[in-house]
Amino acid sequence: MRTFSLLLLVAFIALAESFHGRHHMRNKRELLVRAKRRWVLSTIEITEEDPGPFPKEISKMFNDQTGTEEHYYQITGVGVTEEPLGVFKIDPATGSVFALKSIDREARASYHIKFDVLSKRTGQQIDKELAFDVEIKDINDNAPTFLPPVMEFDVNENLEEGASIVNLKADDKDQRDTDNSKFTFSLVSQIPNEPKIELRQVDDLGFLTLKGCFDYDKAKKYEIIVQAKDHGEPSLSSQAFITLNIIDTNNHAPTFRQKNYQGEVLEIITKNDILRIAVDDKDTPNTAGWRAKYTFKKGNEERNYQIDTDPVTNEGILSVIKGKDFERTQITYLQVEVENEEPLTLCKDNKLVDASEHPPRDIVNITMKVIDVNDAPVYEKKIFHVYLKEEEPPGKELFTPTIKDVDSDVSKIRHVLLEDQGKWMTIDAKTGTITSTTMMDRESEFVDENSVYKIVLGAIDDEEPPATGSCTVLIHLKDVNDNKPMLVTNDAFLCGNKDKKVMVTARDDDAPPFGGPFVFSLADDDKTVTRRWKLDPSYGDQAGLISQAPLPYNNYSVPLLIQDQQGEITSETMVVMVCDCGEGVVCKPRDPVTSSLGKAGIGLLFLGLLSFLLLLFLLLCQCKAKEMVMVQDEGNQTLIKYNQEGGGSACQAEPTLLLTPTRMVAVNNGHKMNTIKTSEISNEVLKDTDFYNSQMVDMFNVNSLSSQQQRNTFTSSGPARYNTWNVNRTNTGQGNSSMYQRSVSMRSNQHIADHIDRRLNTIYGNQLDQAGYPPQEYAYEGLGSKSPSLDKLSLSDQGEDMIFLDDLGPKFKTLAGICQHTIQEKNIKL
Repeated sequence: MRTFSLLLLVAFIALAESFHGRHHMRNKRELLVRAKRRWVLSTIEITEEDPGPFPKEISKMFNDQTGTEEHYYQITGVGVTEEPLGVFKIDPATGSVFALKSIDREARASYHIKFDVLSKRTGQQIDKELAFDVEIKDINDNAPTFLPPVMEFDVNENLEEGASIVNLKADDKDQRDTDNSKFTFSLVSQIPNEPKIELRQVDDLGFLTLKGCFDYDKAKKYEIIVQAKDHGEPSLSSQAFITLNIIDTNNHAPTFRQKNYQGEVLEIITKNDILRIAVDDKDTPNTAGWRAKYTFKKGNEERNYQIDTDPVTNEGILSVIKGKDFERTQITYLQVEVENEEPLTLCKDNKLVDASEHPPRDIVNITMKVIDVNDAPVYEKKIFHVYLKEEEPPGKELFTPTIKDVDSDVSKIRHVLLEDQGKWMTIDAKTGTITSTTMMDRESEFVDENSVYKIVLGAIDDEEPPATGSCTVLIHLKDVNDNKPMLVTNDAFLCGNKDKKVMVTARDDDAPPFGGPFVFSLADDDKTVTRRWKLDPSYGDQAGLISQAPLPYNNYSVPLLIQDQQGEITSETMVVMVCDCGEGVVCKPRDPVTSSLGKAGIGLLFLGLLSFLLLLFLLLCQCKAKEMVMVQDEGNQTLIKYNQEGGGSACQAEPTLLLTPTRMVAVNNGHKMNTIKTSEISNEVLKDTDFYNSQMVDMFNVNSLSSQQQRNTFTSSGPARYNTWNVNRTNTGQGNSSMYQRSVSMRSNQHIADHIDRRLNTIYGNQLDQAGYPPQEYAYEGLGSKSPSLDKLSLSDQGEDMIFLDDLGPKFKTLAGICQHTIQEKNIKL
């Protein structure tokens, strides 16, 4: 029964599978029927560098969806409508595809082209677009090339065997992973042939390796040619040219020119370059394989000597860096060996020699003789320490040294001070005892930050030449409370608009416990100070000075008491400037002081001005009532006295000449002769001139002449007239002469000339007995005058001789006596 059931189950399963298989095959056939082929395109195959002829048909396309509708074919894409253009085209009617020129695969390996079939009637696509990649078939048209083809390398002579010399790289542009792009390296030639250079290849890389060793003395350059050949048909190849320049290294050991040297040196002293030793080296000069390196092998255990290399000559320079004591050593035997900076490498039988088989380094023997000299006295120690309290009374013995001298009598040694910056010490020349000569101040500039004062002692023996030994004495000064505390700065500012506290800092030159921290307090009992200020904190190196209420912007003096740790108190005054800082942290500059007038001020100003004008008007009216002639001073129109003349009577101004038609008059007296050139003289003046002529009998000559110098203008009651007056004046009283010229120009409307004429007439009438000394006008400046300098006056006869001033005659002496008496009476100081 169980067997029957099992067979029945198998039968059902087989039936189900059969039904499912038939259904699946039917669906597959239906799918194949629905997916009919629409495009028919023959294979597009094109070989690069095809010689043509062109255009050349490479394929033909067909679409079965066109039916009976008229249509045309079209292609787009790379080589047609995209760069590079002009590579392919299609016959619209037949669908034939043509190549228009030969194609280089290395320029472009494939072309992506799109095929379309379009309705002639509507221009629309009849079927879906077909895209296709046109692959270019490669040919072996490129040889492998080296990068770069010519190479030059520097190679050290001591290169180890098997090491890589040069790495080579080549490239073939043909299609990858084909015989056309695969290549093999080969060594074509090597000059010279030894040592052997081998070529090894890994993929596209080649390696030149050394078999053996280079010898710079045998060959300094190698020329190598390497070839790369591909596997295509036909096979193509190229070559690389390689030059190897051999760099000389240390393959020759240095050797001493002589095996023994002798030298001598004075005991105790140190000296550079006391002996030179020379070597020979066959390697290239000025290289690491040529430069020598010297070392002591024996004899310099106490390190008294040093040997260096001269960079130019390669010699060894022996120097004494620590003096030898003749009493201990008279002769020293040194052994020096030499090697190069670069390790030695030797090539033997085309193989490098192991370092263990190298020959030993060359050695030279040096004998140095020590010459005895006068040894300097030696102190027991180089540095001595003395401890002393500052401000100790002078005269205290501080230190007495102990001296030894193997060559001299200690009792004959002379002691001196070699260094004593503060001049605080004296020394006993026989015993070396140092004694203070003044109180020593720890805060002095001669004492260092560690409170140490340094002195240097010297001991000089009596040998020839004398030798000097020295030692240093360090005096440690203990501090005392000899300085009062003080403020670091006595002024500060307080930003009154934002702060109310300013820090006050004190200092004390004494060291702890004689300095800070300090106790601060207000020194003034004035309630005003305590009402304005308080201290918080009041203990420490700083105190906080706090304003207890807002203060007006001003400067405030705050008296303070500062007390140090030992109770020493000092009084200081802190000046605090309370100011406006604005948004910053420093005082703002004050606004400039300005002032302005209000309405009342302006009114008072105008009132004062009107009062002044009223007074001036009244003064003018009063002057008119008295018929006074007001001289109008126009700028520099001022009568200035340039000269004066002594002699018995007061000097008077000569009349001013007004401009009238030209006349000629002459006047002469016993002392002066005047020549006046004028263009116009008024009748009134001519009357005065006649009077003047009656008093002075000689010649007064007036000639009309054009103006030569400055023109001055004046006016009278009539029209304006212009006058030019040139005067040549000769003084004969003392045998001296002076010549001057001037030009006068005035305006007539000022009545000045008339006023002067009336005054002269009065003078002439009252002083007729003084005809020998008539009044003379020596200077006048009117409108436009520039005040000519007296430099224009010249002494025609005597030049610049001023001897005549020594004796000006009795008349001048009379005038001088009167003036001197007046000066003494009025106590006038000149």
